[in-house]
Amino acid sequence: MDEDLNMSMRKFLKQVGVTSQKEIENAVTRAREAGTLPDGPMVARVRLTVEGLDLEHEVEGTIRTETQS
Repeated sequence: MDEDLNMSMRKFLKQVGVTSQKEIENAVTRAREAGTLPDGPMVARVRLTVEGLDLEHEVEGTIRTETQS
């Protein structure tokens, strides 16, 4: 794979990861403060689309707070 393309993708994915984690942490803090944080695991989904390519990719996972086991 082209080195520039590879580095560009890695930079984008790092930005997605860092900003997504911050947004989730902020939402959890707000929900805790409001007393609305769910008791059980939360399902999270991310949809990736790339304009110019025929790409739609979805990732789904579970997020648990530290008070959940």
